[in-house]
Amino acid sequence: MKIVIAAIGKCKKNSPEKMLIDEYIKRSGWDVMIKEADNTNQEEEAKYLQSVIPQGAKVIVLDERGVNIGSRELAEKIENWQINGCSEICFLIGGADGHLQSTRDRADLVLSFGKLTLPHILMRAVLMEQIYRIQTIIAGHPYHRD
Repeated sequence: MKIVIAAIGKCKKNSPEKMLIDEYIKRSGWDVMIKEADNTNQEEEAKYLQSVIPQGAKVIVLDERGVNIGSRELAEKIENWQINGCSEICFLIGGADGHLQSTRDRADLVLSFGKLTLPHILMRAVLMEQIYRIQTIIAGHPYHRD
């Protein structure tokens, strides 16, 4: 499975968040690529995010208005996509003002990680841990416990 995480805002090279993200990428058996852009305005951010979606990829938009599901349910959804021929997923993390409706409309899944507001750099670390967790659930590895 190929994973693209497209995000607004740039992660500092030696930050604790970057180290955590890199650790989960290293653990993951999936091919993970992170694409970043500077914060600008919502229209420019939306244009950038939509432009980096790989052809044929399933799109998951992280948005506070999305569904709040558990790790196992998300793993089942992604495994189902895999079974049906999906080989690439693109996660979109918006800027401080969130996503435009046009970006949410492009999504195969609009996903919320809850009502908490997290800094976008920290959200990447949380997302990468969940990607690793999903991979282990699909593989039957005991990392995840219900």
